[in-house]
Amino acid sequence: MEALFNQLYSNGALLVLWGALLFHLILPFPREAHPAILWHKFAEQLADKVNTHSSYSQSIISGTLALLLMTIPMFALLLALKPLVWQAQLFDLALLLLAIDWRNTDKFTNQFVLAMAREDKEHAKMLLTPIVNRSTHSLSLLGLGKAGTETLIMSYGRNVVGVLFWYALTGGIGAFLYRMTVELGRAWSPSRKRFSPFGIPVIRLVVILDYVPLRLFALMVAVGKRTHEVFALLKLQAGSWPLPGPAWLLVAVGAKQQLSLGGPAIYEGSKAIRSKLGGRIAPSAIHIAQVQRLLAWRMFAWIVLQSAIMGFVYQGI
Repeated sequence: MEALFNQLYSNGALLVLWGALLFHLILPFPREAHPAILWHKFAEQLADKVNTHSSYSQSIISGTLALLLMTIPMFALLLALKPLVWQAQLFDLALLLLAIDWRNTDKFTNQFVLAMAREDKEHAKMLLTPIVNRSTHSLSLLGLGKAGTETLIMSYGRNVVGVLFWYALTGGIGAFLYRMTVELGRAWSPSRKRFSPFGIPVIRLVVILDYVPLRLFALMVAVGKRTHEVFALLKLQAGSWPLPGPAWLLVAVGAKQQLSLGGPAIYEGSKAIRSKLGGRIAPSAIHIAQVQRLLAWRMFAWIVLQSAIMGFVYQGI
């Protein structure tokens, strides 16, 4: 037992992982005070300066340069700061704590489920509007259920699973940069006309970063009941969604719970035609709560499995 404890103690990567999860559980960052919000606002201000709606090729170049301008200085700054910290594990802990976020998603989901249960559309829209790019003012209860479910799924997938995946591969700096890149993708999403095609370069980068973790998490979601139906719908529907990582995760959850996801959405007054995913049941309050429980247990399994793999790789536990 003492030898096992010593091995665990000497494995700084695992201690950082568990420490960040524990600290986040006890004292999560309020969404309004999170660095990602400031980062998002700065990205929008930068886009206002350089996104001039010129030709397609010039917009792509502007988007690429803006992406590099946002990420490279931050990467260089983090690399320069790390040697100055007296304990490298504390630096990784701080960055992972800033990158990970499931408590704010839990808070949003609990409040959203209550609003949906009361059929309080205005309150549900108020909760949803700050965290999605799509227009919410015209959404019905059905549209709100779909939008809320998709938001819940992608928040857990990116803000927890994706962050933990990139932490395991690249440490705290990689996890933090992943979270900030995803936030850039949301700020410059080309689903809104004013960021098309300016936002395409960052979305392509997000697609690459999401590809493995979200697909692996989708496979974990598929395990258990209705596995055959999940894989059948993945084969049938995933290719119709523009982003491969989110496609697998949305289809897996939708098929698992037989929920209807996707479909048309309105972005800044323009209707975007999106494929329908999942099953046929319109998400209601009880279904959203069920999705939350499903994803929470799958995330717990992910954390246990990742801890075991990291222990074996880093220390041979």
